[in-house]
Parts: sequence; C-alpha cells; structure tokens
Amino acid sequence: MIRTPLRPLARVIDARKHGQNPDQIEAAERAKRNQAVHQKLRKRAEGRLTLLGLAFFMGFAAIGGKMAMLAVSEPMEPKLAYSGSKIYSQRADITDRNGAVLATNLVTTSLYAQPQRMINPVRAAEKLAKVFPDINPEKLLKDFTGTRKFIWVRKKISPEQQQLVHDIGEPGLLFGPREMRLYPNGSLAAHILGGTGFGKEDVRAAELVGVAGVEKYFDARMRDPAQVDKPLQLSIDLTAQATMRRVVAGGMKIMDAKGAAAVLMDVHTGEVISMVSLPDFDPNERPRPLLKGDPSDSPLFNRAAQGVYELGSTFKLFAAAASLEKGLVNENAMIDIRGPIKWGKFKIRDFHNYGKQLSVMDVIVKSSNIGTARMAQAAGTQTQKELLGGLGLLQPTALELVEATHIKPLVPKNWSELSTMTISYGHGIAATPLHLASAYATLANGGLKVQPTLLKVDAQTAYGARILKDDTSKTLMRMLRNVVTRGTASFGEVKGYSVGGKTGSADKPKPNGGYYDDKVIATFASVFPTDDPKYVLVLTLDEPSIQAAGEKRRTAGWTAVPVTAELITRLAPVLNMRPEVAGSGKVQYTQVKN
Repeated sequence: MIRTPLRPLARVIDARKHGQNPDQIEAAERAKRNQAVHQKLRKRAEGRLTLLGLAFFMGFAAIGGKMAMLAVSEPMEPKLAYSGSKIYSQRADITDRNGAVLATNLVTTSLYAQPQRMINPVRAAEKLAKVFPDINPEKLLKDFTGTRKFIWVRKKISPEQQQLVHDIGEPGLLFGPREMRLYPNGSLAAHILGGTGFGKEDVRAAELVGVAGVEKYFDARMRDPAQVDKPLQLSIDLTAQATMRRVVAGGMKIMDAKGAAAVLMDVHTGEVISMVSLPDFDPNERPRPLLKGDPSDSPLFNRAAQGVYELGSTFKLFAAAASLEKGLVNENAMIDIRGPIKWGKFKIRDFHNYGKQLSVMDVIVKSSNIGTARMAQAAGTQTQKELLGGLGLLQPTALELVEATHIKPLVPKNWSELSTMTISYGHGIAATPLHLASAYATLANGGLKVQPTLLKVDAQTAYGARILKDDTSKTLMRMLRNVVTRGTASFGEVKGYSVGGKTGSADKPKPNGGYYDDKVIATFASVFPTDDPKYVLVLTLDEPSIQAAGEKRRTAGWTAVPVTAELITRLAPVLNMRPEVAGSGKVQYTQVKN
C-alpha cells in the first residue's frame, strides 16, 4: 500500500518559498489521515452491529416459532431414551377389551457400583445386605474388593430402597434411570401377558424385550416408536378374567386337583374372553424355568395352550357330527351297543350296561363308547380325519401366544380302523383345551370355522369356511343340552342360561407308557345358551378327586361339571347376560361391553 507522507517535500519547499509554516501541511495531512481511519472504523462497527442484530432476530424468531409449535401441538408423555446410546426403552401399553390397563411402563432406578470410587467397601457390603436381604454379603464384598470396575447391584429398586442406599453415603454406589414393565393386576392373566426382561442396557437406559406370551409375540410392534403411543388391545375382559381365576382356583382346591385350565371363547368371533391356567405366577417377578423334571410342574407352563391331553368323551360329539353331516344317521336313529367290541387283543367297553341299543341322541347323553365307536366306524377314517382337520384339531392353533404356535395335537402315526374307533371317544389323540374350545365354537355357531384370537375383534362375527351344515349344528346343541338335563353333566345346570356340554374323563398316561389307574384328566366342554349359542367354556382339571356319595369320585361329572356351573353362574352377569325370562324359552344377552 502506498502511503502519502505527512510532510510532502514538494509542498514543504513551496510553502517555504512563500513564507508559510510547513507544520500546517503536516497537521492537515494528519487530520485527513485520521478522518479516513475513523471512517473505516465506523463502517466496521456498523457492520458488526448489523450482524449482531440479525443474530438476535434469528434467535428470537426460532424461540417464538418453537413456542408456537408447542402451543398448537398435542400434549405427549416424555419418552425415556438416552441420547448417548441406541437403546430405546419405551414400550406400548397393553389393555383389555374395555381399555383397562394390563401392562404399562414405570420409571424406576437401577443401582450399580464402581469399586474404585468406594471409601469403605466392607461397610457398603454390610449395609446393602440389610437393604436387600437376599444379597450374599460375602460375595458382594469379594466383588467390591476385586478387579472389576463395574458391578450391577440391582437393575431395579423402589424409591424406599433408593433412599436407604443413599443414606449409606458411599460415593461408589450410584443410581441410573431406567424403565421397568409393570403389571398392575399381578398374576391375573399372567400366562396371556407372559412378561418382559432387559435386553441391551447401560447405566442410563435399558431395553425392554418380551420373553413370553403376547409380550413376546408382539414384541416388534410393542417396541416400534411409531406405535408406542397406541396400546395393544386384547380380547380378554379383565372382570371376567378375575372372576374365572377366583372360581377355578377355588374349584381346584375343593377337587384336590394338581392343576387346572379354563378357556372362555366367543363362538362367533373366536375371541378369547378369558383364559386361566393354574398354578400361575406374577409377571412382575417372573420365576426361572425348570431345568429338570416335568415342564407342567412349573407355574410358567400354560395348561390351556400348551398342555396336550387326552380329552376323553368330549370328542364323542365329533363322531356324532361326522355321522349326521354324512347323512348316515339322525338324532333318533338306533345304534347297536352290544359289546364289548373286540379288535385283536383290544376290547371296547361301556362304563355301564345300557342295553342292546341306544338312539344317537342317547349315545351322546349316556356317553356310550361302543355306540360312538360304531358311528365312527360307519363314517370311516377319512371322514373322521377331514372333520377333525377342519375343526383345527390336527394342527397348532393360530392364537397369538408364542407358547401356542408350535403345540401340535398328538395323533397316531398309523391311523387304523381301531384308531378311528378309539379317537371317536377321545383316546389315542391328545389336544389342548384351547383346541377343544375352538372346535366346539365352530360346532356351536352354525358350523362356520372360527380362529381363536387374543385380539379384540370389532366385527360381530369372524367366520371362515363352512365345516358343518346349520341343521347339524342345531342338532348337536340339542344333544349337549340333553347331556346336562338328563345325562352325565346333570350338575352343570344353571337355571335361566340353557347350558349344554359334554363331559370327558380320560385316564392319565404314565411318562414311560401305560395309564394310571387312579389319575384322570377331567374335562367339561360347555356351550351357553344352547338355543342361541354365544360362548364356549372349557374347563380341564388335572388329577381331581372328591369324596362324594360315599365314594372317591374322579370323573368329570363329579369334578369339572359343578365347577363349570359355578363359573357360568358368576360369569353370565359379568358378560351382560340376563337369565331366561319365564315362559320365553330364550336367554337374553347383550354384547360384551366395549
């Protein structure tokens, strides 16, 4: 840059020549230069002020815009997620058909230790053992004095426990926020819900993953951020579930049973309104699976959806359905029941001597093995297979439980004519109570296939293919009604609700083959009301027995039937069903409340 000197030589010489003071030239040049500098500084300051003003304007505009967005947006619950990791801990709620909460998330605290920061690990171990009595103080002290730099003490603790740990005053004991899964109804619906566990986790967040039940079946949907605000609505009714569990537990105790299972299903939609398996568990404190022994001894075992049992005479209705559908008989046709039927070294007998012949109606009412076997023999093996397959009794159910999706009924490898006869009265084939409920629902609703579901169905019906004619279905319902009014299920009568059903008492198989002489699986599959079927209720008792009429009774008519009658008595009002009006001949009911 070329700078003008303060005392230009030419101007100085000229000034001296004319007698002027050269200092004035320097002063003028200095003033001119200072003015230029001041002008430059002023422009720079003005530019900076302009930029600062723009910055303030943009900042206030952003804040105002955000406030405007918040003012017009819907209020939302905060989501617990740690921005420093990829762990997303939110999980959708689960509700019953009426919106009652079955599972939700609760913000809680985890407790961990960093031994290198501890002042007195011995005292810390002793104090923690008092706060958490199940902790081994010796093992904890070994961990605190070892080489580990991080130790989980508890992955979830209560506020009271947090305060007690805080009072210990140990800087090496630290807390971290996380969410836990809360089941506010405890063991109610435990086998349906299943439970959750922790997946990916760190000290500031933990991933909740399903480990069983619908929690695992719908795990991806429950963890989807786009659906986490939409509860998963199940088909079960919480009040009906509580009622069923209470009555089944009482019946199981009275009948001295080892276990019990019950399924209540809507015959038109396949919705499971209630499902109970006892013994059960609390999903808030899910127990560990059994590592040895019989899996059914574990409270985690779902007897309704996993328990594969010979369900005895409840299968006789299917033999009658096949014969009626094929046009071989009607309900008044007479069947030769003289016996026993001999097949090689095997003999098929009746429990009582019913004479020489019975009508098809009375074969079911009196539960004749011989009469049922002859009907199945006449209908043929292929007809039996087609009907049982159409009713879903030869493949796993489609119920939304991980435990149910792989449970397939047990059928003979060689389905001989003898197998056809024994299967007709429920021996040589084993299925779950859920399978039986689904099949009876199809028989009851007019013969249209329904799939069992744990999700609420908005439609009034959810029919599939036609399996039986409507006339066949109505005849079968009359048979079930007669079983209660004058047959083996006389203890099942509930005044005003037109209950029908079929008993089944099957000897319990031994683990190594053969059958016990004094242990049975007692089942009662009921439909109500039979004049306009709405619900199927299946109850199964494992090894029941009761002293009655001077004898030890184990059959379903003495055990499962009276418990079912009590169930229907308690459940019908919960389901908004009113008893039959005197003289009307019809039960009045409304839909399960939405």
